[in-house]
Formats: sequence, C-alpha cells, structure tokens
Amino acid sequence: MVKARARLLRPAGFDELGLKRAFAPRLLPLLVAAVALLAALTLAGMLAAAGLARHWRDGAGASLTVQVPEPEAPAASGAGSRAEAVLALLRADPAIAAARRLGDAELEALLRPWLGAAPRALGLAVPAVITLRRAAGAPPVAEEALALRLARPAPGTLVEAAGPWFARLAALARSLQALAAFALLIVGAIAALVIAIATRASLAARREALEIVHGLGASDSYIANRFAARALWLAAVGGGLGTLAALPALALLARLAAPFAALMAPGAGAGVVGGGASAAGGIVPAAALWLVALPLSAAVIGWLTAQVTVRRWLRRLP
Repeated sequence: MVKARARLLRPAGFDELGLKRAFAPRLLPLLVAAVALLAALTLAGMLAAAGLARHWRDGAGASLTVQVPEPEAPAASGAGSRAEAVLALLRADPAIAAARRLGDAELEALLRPWLGAAPRALGLAVPAVITLRRAAGAPPVAEEALALRLARPAPGTLVEAAGPWFARLAALARSLQALAAFALLIVGAIAALVIAIATRASLAARREALEIVHGLGASDSYIANRFAARALWLAAVGGGLGTLAALPALALLARLAAPFAALMAPGAGAGVVGGGASAAGGIVPAAALWLVALPLSAAVIGWLTAQVTVRRWLRRLP
C-alpha cells in the first residue's frame, strides 16, 4: 500500500527537479557531439600511426635486398651459377625466413620508368636481385657479415637494408601516436569542461527549487544522482552522434592509407604491391572497436563531471 501510494504521489519518470527544461536538452548533445567527432578523428590518427609503425617494423623494416652481378657466371666456390650459390646460402640461414629472386619481367617493370625501355634492349648487364625477409623474432641481419659470406661464391655481391630508414619512420610514427594520445586527453578535458559549464548553468536556473528541496531534507547524493543521470544520457547521445558523424571521414582516411599499408605490408616484395590493402583495412576494424567506446566514455565523463560539479555547488549552500 505504501509503495502504491508513493507511485501515485510520484509517477514514474516524474521530473521533480525540472532538469528536462533546465539541463540544456539540445545544446549539450551538440557540443558533446562536436567533441566526440574530434576525439574519433584523433583516435583514428593514433591507431593509423600505430598500424603504420607496425607494418614498417614487420614489413619493409625486416627486409633486405641482395644484388648479384653476373648472376649466370659460374660461382667462385660451390656448384652452379653465382645467383644459385647465393640463393642456396641465404635459404640455409635460419635467420632468414624467405629468399626470392625477382624474375626478368619484374626487373624490367622496375627499371622501365628510369630507362624508358627494357634493360636488355639497351644492352645493359642487369644483376640478379634477391629479396629477403628476416625470420620473426630473429636478431637484425648484419649487412657487412652477410655481404662477406655471399662474396665467397659471388664476389661483388651487395646487401642493402631498408631497416635504418624505416626505423626513423617508425620513430616518427610513435611520436605522432604520443601526440595523438595527448590530444585525446585534451579533447576529454574539453568534454568535461563543456558538461561542467552546462551543469552549472542548470544549477543556476533551478537554484531556488534546489534550495527548497535541499532544505526539506533531500540529500546531496540524491540531487547529484539526478543531475548525473541527466548528464549521462545527454552526453551519451552527443557521443553517439559525433561518432556517427566521424564514420565517413574515417572511411575516406582508410581508403587513402590503403596504398601505403600495401607497400609496407609483410610479404610485399620489392616493387610488388599486392595484398596489402587488407592490411590497411585492418585499421578500420581496430578503429571500430575503439569508436564503440566513445559514447560510453562520453557518458562516463558526463556522469562523473555532473557528480563533482553538483556536490561542490551544494556544499556552498547556506
């Protein structure tokens, strides 16, 4: 009976503090949506930088190129041609996961933009080009030591590694990732500031009613929880709107980043671009998992900010 009378006196959903009119029902979600849009773009940039750093490290950063002059001449030691002897040594090295000699068509495709014609048509002696990939978990290959080993069957063999250049690029990507994380913290602070200002405005608008309710015995927790629930809902709606607004921009960025990820993806040989678009597309699922958390994060920020703001305001009441 007591509960039934209480429901009659206070119907479900009754807004006894008038928060639906006072708590920025339209402005706050739009402001939070703008902040969530910035957060989504910043988060995507951070994930893209991390993905590119990973591709650089595991892809081109772990690759080497070996050039064997006069590849069809007999090897200085061992059987077969110079190119075959070098390939045999490389494939027997446990630190090397794969060694592949580029075909004539691939070499011509690489040199045609520079020479304007096929190298053989110009009478040029083209060395054999072998691409290597370091085994996962193996220490970096010592270029000078490897060159000395390969020079025994094929004197004049050159070993080139892209590792040092890609190490600098990876360091740049990590720096961008750290800056993006710092920017994400700033965006979160801006969201908290926006919600705090809206909460204080609603407190000022309902000051007389709150003083009466508080004077009649309403606890600080009760009032703070009512404001926090309203802020949570509005912030979650704004966070969802901002996340949805960011999806077209993120799809465009993923499309633009696909060729770069293809070049750096593991398994892409020298001058061969293929299969790496799926690696770039891996940025999108990773970003999607984090983007789902944006509305939830906005809701948590809204709830905590409203709790702190209202409780501090209530302590100043006479």
